[in-house]
Amino acid sequence: MISVVCPVLNEAEYMAQLIEFFIAAKPTVKELIIVDGNSTDNTVRIVEAYTGAHKNITLLHNVNRTVPYALNMAIPICKYDVIVRLDAHTCYAMDYFEKIIETFDKTNAHIVGGPMHAIGKTTLQKAIAQATSSVMGVGNSTFHDINASGYVDSVYLGAWQKSIFEKTGLFDVRFKRNQDDEFHYRAKQMGLKIYLNPEIKSYYYPRNSYTKLSKQYFQYGLYKPMVLQKVKSAIKLRHLIPAAFVLYIMAILPFSLVWFFLIIPLLLYVLLASFYSVKSNGSCKQKLFQFIAYPVIHFSYGCGFIFGFIKHPVA
Repeated sequence: MISVVCPVLNEAEYMAQLIEFFIAAKPTVKELIIVDGNSTDNTVRIVEAYTGAHKNITLLHNVNRTVPYALNMAIPICKYDVIVRLDAHTCYAMDYFEKIIETFDKTNAHIVGGPMHAIGKTTLQKAIAQATSSVMGVGNSTFHDINASGYVDSVYLGAWQKSIFEKTGLFDVRFKRNQDDEFHYRAKQMGLKIYLNPEIKSYYYPRNSYTKLSKQYFQYGLYKPMVLQKVKSAIKLRHLIPAAFVLYIMAILPFSLVWFFLIIPLLLYVLLASFYSVKSNGSCKQKLFQFIAYPVIHFSYGCGFIFGFIKHPVA
């Protein structure tokens, strides 16, 4: 028996597919709580069409709009001991819930989940998926490795034993981004165990334009200093490198024509980005798009991190 929570905002394109998955997937005894953040498209109407026919589907309205508020509305009213978070931009294997339950049963973990398996529909989206899944793009982040398993710092989306919230508290509403990382880091710091199982399979569609990708990673960077200040044990080198990259670019620009050796790290960066792009699957066009995606990710995240370090964003 599971409770399923899904925050949404303007997800009309994905809602029917998501709800149909929930209805068809096992176990039979389950509930779905959809928390809408004031959508302006047909999201609410689509959900309401299902709530009338299925008593185990509930719609809540989140006037604060952001994900942590949505999760904090839903979690206290969940009926069952296992709470699973879903994302509308993700497709799930039909045994997704079963594998979560099985993983809880086989491990002594308090939080379980699978890796983020990024996929795409268009050439650009496929390129972005490759970039955001590679070591070059996101460093040694474990849940981006589709073959990794074991105890980790965080998982994609996640499923939680409801009882842990008595110890951890709910999600920190200051974090419009990185709220899941902050919560999982905090839970681990309190001694709770987080287990990554690659058999828990889901497929995530990343942003489909460089502009959207840049905004997303700027926000990731913007909120990360707050996360690391709150949970200092979570600091990793990969969190700091993009900001150092931005500062390096800013420092060498006035002098690069005079002191050639200053641009050697930049040349190495270009070579690494080229290497990871060329060795990936896909067409030549996709490889080019992937090459461009790397600096978009790193520069956006790095700028966000610097801004977030100077002045914490206001929720």
